[in-house]
Amino acid sequence: MYIHLVNPGNEPVAAPTQSVCTCFRMRKLARLMSQRYDQALAPAGINLNQYSILRRTGGQGRPLGEIARELGMDRSTLSRDLKPLIESNWIESVPGLDARQRRLRITDEGRRVIERAQPLWRQAQDRIDQGLGAEGVAALHAQLDRAIAQLQDDAP
Repeated sequence: MYIHLVNPGNEPVAAPTQSVCTCFRMRKLARLMSQRYDQALAPAGINLNQYSILRRTGGQGRPLGEIARELGMDRSTLSRDLKPLIESNWIESVPGLDARQRRLRITDEGRRVIERAQPLWRQAQDRIDQGLGAEGVAALHAQLDRAIAQLQDDAP
């Protein structure tokens, strides 16, 4: 349903209605949130996606598939997103427990990036928390956790 408005040229303009599509709303929220964090992290030379990957890689190293599952990404997307991190020497690929496995490990340089980025991330997090309020954040997190659990359980 569209509401037709009249613009200064007297041509009808369709005003968008609020979407009933849950995916649309979640993607819009995710984009808006990501923009806030990306802006905050820019002085550290990193974006939110890179920050998340670095934070979850760990010093002992973790298998690619494990990191992908934790991030909710498929392996091919994570592999593509890892390339600039490996090229920047923030993450390295090391042998796993057997010859077939490779583990990803954060480097000393990657740790320094995280040390620079952590306070910037915290500031962005605090601004969002303040804007939503403690109860709003708790309610949002509870709803998101329920949705994530339900969708993970229904995954093919």
